[in-house]
Amino acid sequence: MQRVGAAWAPTVLMALAAVVALSGCDGPSGGSGGGARSTAEAGRARPSATDPSRPGDADPTRVPDVGARLQRRIPADSRQVVAVYGDGRDSADSTVVLYSKRGSSWDRTRSWPAHNGKKGWTTDHHEGDGRSPVGVFTLTDAGGVLADPGSGLPYTRSAGFAAPRWWARSHWHDFDYVIAIDYNRVKGTSPNDPTRPEGEEKGGGIWLHMDHGSGTSACVSLSKSAMEYLLRTLDPDRHPVVVMGDRADLNA
Repeated sequence: MQRVGAAWAPTVLMALAAVVALSGCDGPSGGSGGGARSTAEAGRARPSATDPSRPGDADPTRVPDVGARLQRRIPADSRQVVAVYGDGRDSADSTVVLYSKRGSSWDRTRSWPAHNGKKGWTTDHHEGDGRSPVGVFTLTDAGGVLADPGSGLPYTRSAGFAAPRWWARSHWHDFDYVIAIDYNRVKGTSPNDPTRPEGEEKGGGIWLHMDHGSGTSACVSLSKSAMEYLLRTLDPDRHPVVVMGDRADLNA
Protein backbone atom coordinates (compact mmCIF):
# COMPACT_ATOMS: atom_id res chain seq x y z
CA MET A 1 0.00 0.00 0.00
CA GLN A 2 1.42 3.36 -0.96
CA ARG A 3 -0.02 6.47 0.62
CA VAL A 4 2.10 9.13 -1.11
CA GLY A 5 3.68 9.13 -4.56
CA ALA A 6 4.09 12.79 -5.47
CA ALA A 7 7.06 14.51 -7.07
CA TRP A 8 8.56 17.28 -4.98
CA ALA A 9 10.08 20.61 -6.03
CA PRO A 10 13.61 21.26 -4.70
CA THR A 11 12.44 23.95 -2.28
CA VAL A 12 9.81 21.63 -0.83
CA LEU A 13 12.37 18.85 -0.53
CA MET A 14 14.68 21.08 1.53
CA ALA A 15 11.85 22.07 3.85
CA LEU A 16 10.72 18.50 4.36
CA ALA A 17 14.26 17.32 4.99
CA ALA A 18 14.42 19.83 7.82
CA VAL A 19 11.22 18.36 9.27
CA VAL A 20 12.72 14.87 9.17
CA ALA A 21 15.78 16.18 11.02
CA LEU A 22 13.40 17.18 13.81
CA SER A 23 11.05 14.19 13.76
CA GLY A 24 13.05 11.24 12.42
CA CYS A 25 15.38 8.97 14.37
CA ASP A 26 14.77 10.68 17.72
CA GLY A 27 14.87 14.39 17.45
CA PRO A 28 17.10 17.27 16.38
CA SER A 29 20.36 15.32 16.32
CA GLY A 30 18.60 13.33 13.61
CA GLY A 31 19.69 10.55 11.28
CA SER A 32 21.52 8.13 13.46
CA GLY A 33 24.14 10.50 14.69
CA GLY A 34 23.81 13.19 12.04
CA GLY A 35 26.56 15.36 10.69
CA ALA A 36 28.37 15.49 14.02
CA ARG A 37 29.89 12.10 13.25
CA SER A 38 32.77 12.02 10.80
CA THR A 39 32.47 10.19 7.51
CA ALA A 40 35.35 7.94 8.51
CA GLU A 41 33.68 6.98 11.79
CA ALA A 42 30.29 6.40 10.16
CA GLY A 43 31.79 4.07 7.56
CA ARG A 44 33.94 2.06 9.95
CA ALA A 45 33.31 -1.67 9.70
CA ARG A 46 31.64 -3.16 12.77
CA PRO A 47 32.60 -6.46 14.37
CA SER A 48 30.57 -9.40 13.21
CA ALA A 49 27.85 -10.44 15.66
CA THR A 50 27.01 -13.96 16.70
CA ASP A 51 23.39 -14.96 16.48
CA PRO A 52 21.79 -15.99 19.76
CA SER A 53 21.13 -19.72 19.85
CA ARG A 54 18.40 -21.69 21.51
CA PRO A 55 19.73 -24.22 24.06
CA GLY A 56 18.50 -27.72 23.48
CA ASP A 57 16.25 -27.63 26.54
CA ALA A 58 14.77 -24.15 25.87
CA ASP A 59 11.02 -23.71 25.64
CA PRO A 60 10.13 -23.37 21.92
CA THR A 61 6.95 -21.46 22.85
CA ARG A 62 9.08 -18.54 24.08
CA VAL A 63 11.24 -16.15 22.07
CA PRO A 64 14.85 -17.17 22.85
CA ASP A 65 16.85 -15.12 25.36
CA VAL A 66 13.86 -12.98 26.34
CA GLY A 67 12.90 -13.11 30.01
CA ALA A 68 9.44 -13.33 31.53
CA ARG A 69 9.06 -9.54 31.98
CA LEU A 70 9.23 -8.77 28.27
CA GLN A 71 7.86 -12.12 27.15
CA ARG A 72 4.56 -11.21 28.83
CA ARG A 73 4.40 -7.98 26.82
CA ILE A 74 4.39 -9.79 23.46
CA PRO A 75 0.72 -9.69 22.35
CA ALA A 76 -0.98 -13.07 22.32
CA ASP A 77 -1.99 -12.60 18.67
CA SER A 78 1.50 -11.70 17.48
CA ARG A 79 2.94 -14.22 15.01
CA GLN A 80 6.08 -12.29 14.02
CA VAL A 81 8.79 -10.94 16.32
CA VAL A 82 11.79 -8.87 15.27
CA ALA A 83 14.20 -9.42 18.17
CA VAL A 84 17.07 -6.94 18.55
CA TYR A 85 19.80 -8.41 20.78
CA GLY A 86 22.15 -5.64 21.85
CA ASP A 87 25.71 -6.71 22.57
CA GLY A 88 25.83 -4.69 25.80
CA ARG A 89 24.24 -1.87 27.77
CA ASP A 90 26.70 0.67 26.37
CA SER A 91 27.35 -0.97 22.98
CA ALA A 92 26.11 0.22 19.57
CA ASP A 93 26.37 -3.28 18.08
CA SER A 94 23.49 -5.72 17.93
CA THR A 95 21.98 -8.67 16.10
CA VAL A 96 18.46 -8.70 14.64
CA VAL A 97 16.59 -12.00 14.40
CA LEU A 98 13.18 -12.46 12.78
CA TYR A 99 11.05 -15.14 14.44
CA SER A 100 7.80 -16.51 13.05
CA LYS A 101 5.27 -18.43 15.11
CA ARG A 102 4.33 -21.84 13.73
CA GLY A 103 1.60 -23.34 15.84
CA SER A 104 2.83 -22.63 19.37
CA SER A 105 6.56 -22.51 18.52
CA TRP A 106 8.76 -19.58 17.60
CA ASP A 107 11.01 -20.45 14.65
CA ARG A 108 13.99 -18.38 13.56
CA THR A 109 13.48 -17.11 10.00
CA ARG A 110 16.50 -14.85 9.32
CA SER A 111 19.17 -12.91 11.21
CA TRP A 112 21.40 -9.92 10.43
CA PRO A 113 24.11 -7.79 12.08
CA ALA A 114 22.77 -4.38 13.08
CA HIS A 115 23.41 -1.19 15.03
CA ASN A 116 21.44 0.53 17.78
CA GLY A 117 21.89 3.80 19.68
CA LYS A 118 25.50 4.96 19.68
CA LYS A 119 25.53 5.08 23.51
CA GLY A 120 23.70 1.76 23.89
CA TRP A 121 20.35 1.07 25.59
CA THR A 122 18.08 2.51 28.26
CA THR A 123 14.86 1.56 30.07
CA ASP A 124 14.02 5.28 30.45
CA HIS A 125 14.59 6.84 27.06
CA HIS A 126 14.65 10.62 26.58
CA GLU A 127 15.19 12.67 23.45
CA GLY A 128 18.85 13.15 22.63
CA ASP A 129 20.25 10.59 25.09
CA GLY A 130 21.84 8.57 22.25
CA ARG A 131 20.36 5.31 23.56
CA SER A 132 17.71 3.00 22.12
CA PRO A 133 14.68 2.22 24.30
CA VAL A 134 14.37 -1.27 25.78
CA GLY A 135 10.94 -2.81 25.33
CA VAL A 136 8.30 -4.44 23.17
CA PHE A 137 6.74 -2.24 20.49
CA THR A 138 4.33 -2.90 17.64
CA LEU A 139 5.32 -2.41 13.98
CA THR A 140 2.48 -0.92 11.95
CA ASP A 141 3.81 1.58 9.39
CA ALA A 142 6.65 1.91 6.89
CA GLY A 143 7.97 4.30 4.28
CA GLY A 144 11.04 5.86 2.77
CA VAL A 145 12.59 7.79 -0.08
CA LEU A 146 12.59 4.78 -2.40
CA ALA A 147 9.59 3.19 -4.07
CA ASP A 148 7.63 0.57 -2.13
CA PRO A 149 9.56 -2.71 -2.57
CA GLY A 150 6.42 -4.75 -1.91
CA SER A 151 5.82 -3.89 1.72
CA GLY A 152 3.15 -5.75 3.66
CA LEU A 153 2.89 -2.78 6.01
CA PRO A 154 1.24 0.45 4.82
CA TYR A 155 4.06 2.31 3.01
CA THR A 156 4.49 6.06 2.57
CA ARG A 157 6.91 7.07 -0.18
CA SER A 158 8.05 10.66 0.17
CA ALA A 159 11.09 12.80 -0.53
CA GLY A 160 10.36 14.19 2.93
CA PHE A 161 12.28 11.23 4.35
CA ALA A 162 15.53 12.32 2.68
CA ALA A 163 18.39 12.90 5.11
CA PRO A 164 19.66 16.51 5.10
CA ARG A 165 22.70 16.97 2.92
CA TRP A 166 24.60 18.67 5.73
CA TRP A 167 24.88 15.24 7.37
CA ALA A 168 27.91 13.10 6.52
CA ARG A 169 27.55 11.57 3.06
CA SER A 170 27.53 8.07 4.60
CA HIS A 171 24.17 8.94 6.24
CA TRP A 172 22.39 10.19 3.14
CA HIS A 173 20.63 6.89 2.44
CA ASP A 174 19.68 6.06 6.05
CA PHE A 175 15.99 6.65 5.37
CA ASP A 176 15.67 5.09 1.91
CA TYR A 177 13.61 2.46 3.74
CA VAL A 178 12.18 2.80 7.25
CA ILE A 179 9.83 0.84 9.48
CA ALA A 180 8.37 2.85 12.36
CA ILE A 181 8.85 1.42 15.85
CA ASP A 182 5.67 2.34 17.71
CA TYR A 183 7.39 4.21 20.53
CA ASN A 184 5.73 7.54 21.40
CA ARG A 185 3.99 7.84 18.03
CA VAL A 186 0.51 7.61 16.53
CA LYS A 187 -0.08 4.26 14.84
CA GLY A 188 -1.55 4.35 11.35
CA THR A 189 0.37 7.47 10.31
CA SER A 190 3.47 7.98 8.19
CA PRO A 191 6.69 7.17 10.10
CA ASN A 192 7.75 10.82 9.83
CA ASP A 193 4.59 12.14 11.50
CA PRO A 194 6.07 14.34 14.29
CA THR A 195 3.24 13.78 16.81
CA ARG A 196 4.57 12.64 20.22
CA PRO A 197 1.65 11.50 22.44
CA GLU A 198 3.87 11.24 25.55
CA GLY A 199 5.58 14.59 24.96
CA GLU A 200 8.72 15.72 23.15
CA GLU A 201 10.99 14.94 26.09
CA LYS A 202 10.33 11.21 25.68
CA GLY A 203 11.80 11.28 22.16
CA GLY A 204 10.31 9.64 19.11
CA GLY A 205 10.83 8.99 15.43
CA ILE A 206 12.54 5.71 16.35
CA TRP A 207 12.77 3.45 13.33
CA LEU A 208 14.27 0.39 11.78
CA HIS A 209 16.22 1.91 8.90
CA MET A 210 19.20 1.47 6.61
CA ASP A 211 22.64 1.07 8.17
CA HIS A 212 25.59 3.42 7.69
CA GLY A 213 28.17 1.39 9.60
CA SER A 214 27.99 2.79 13.14
CA GLY A 215 25.64 3.62 16.01
CA THR A 216 22.46 5.66 15.64
CA SER A 217 20.68 8.36 17.66
CA ALA A 218 18.18 5.78 18.97
CA CYS A 219 17.05 3.75 15.95
CA VAL A 220 18.03 0.25 14.86
CA SER A 221 19.80 0.06 11.50
CA LEU A 222 20.25 -2.84 9.09
CA SER A 223 21.52 -3.49 5.57
CA LYS A 224 19.40 -2.62 2.56
CA SER A 225 18.76 -6.30 1.81
CA ALA A 226 17.63 -6.88 5.40
CA MET A 227 15.24 -3.93 5.25
CA GLU A 228 13.80 -5.13 1.95
CA TYR A 229 13.27 -8.60 3.41
CA LEU A 230 11.53 -7.26 6.49
CA LEU A 231 9.34 -4.93 4.46
CA ARG A 232 8.23 -7.78 2.22
CA THR A 233 7.78 -10.26 5.07
CA LEU A 234 6.17 -8.37 7.96
CA ASP A 235 2.43 -8.86 7.72
CA PRO A 236 -0.14 -6.69 9.56
CA ASP A 237 -2.40 -9.73 9.86
CA ARG A 238 0.35 -11.42 11.90
CA HIS A 239 0.64 -8.43 14.27
CA PRO A 240 4.43 -7.99 14.15
CA VAL A 241 6.32 -6.53 17.10
CA VAL A 242 9.92 -5.65 17.87
CA VAL A 243 11.48 -6.89 21.12
CA MET A 244 14.63 -4.84 21.66
CA GLY A 245 17.32 -4.24 24.24
CA ASP A 246 20.73 -5.26 25.48
CA ARG A 247 21.04 -8.93 26.36
CA ALA A 248 20.97 -8.35 30.15
CA ASP A 249 17.76 -6.34 30.01
CA LEU A 250 16.16 -8.73 27.53
CA ASN A 251 16.83 -11.64 29.87
CA ALA A 252 15.65 -9.85 33.01
